[in-house]
Amino acid sequence: MHSSAPQPEQLHFSSDGRTPNSSHPVLVYRQLPLAGNDYASAFENLFNSHLWPAQWRAGVYDYHHYHSTAHEVLGVSRGSARLMLGGERGQEVEVSAGDALVLPAGTGHCQLSASEDFEVVGGYPMEQQYDLLRPDESSHDEARMRAQRVSVPVSDPVAGTQGALVSLWRNE
Repeated sequence: MHSSAPQPEQLHFSSDGRTPNSSHPVLVYRQLPLAGNDYASAFENLFNSHLWPAQWRAGVYDYHHYHSTAHEVLGVSRGSARLMLGGERGQEVEVSAGDALVLPAGTGHCQLSASEDFEVVGGYPMEQQYDLLRPDESSHDEARMRAQRVSVPVSDPVAGTQGALVSLWRNE
């Protein structure tokens, strides 16, 4: 791996019986060196170039939810927020403009608070269509099986084929 690829923080979450989470770590990239002042466009270009096409610009839902059929990347283009990752009993994470989060399928996430201007760019790997589920014991087992079957992408949305995701998510 070349040294130019940024090294993300890794967060590990296991199932709580309501939110499946994943055996793959959540990757948190801090303060990426983005070109120019338009971070939203910079994230869109970055994600698109690594086969994780950007699909929207918005905030993060203020209720716990996860996707069982797709991995997700969130690039913070403006402002800052406090997110809860890993479900209702997960971990609080502070994010600000220039940070990016890579959430493996099944990972719970929720916005606890945010600055007025908070915005993220959301993207998903090519060929993956996301669903939206809320933590629930009755749907947990099926959702967990679906999430475990979601394939590991060929590239990291931030660092491409040399990125941390490729080695970390494949070697488990």
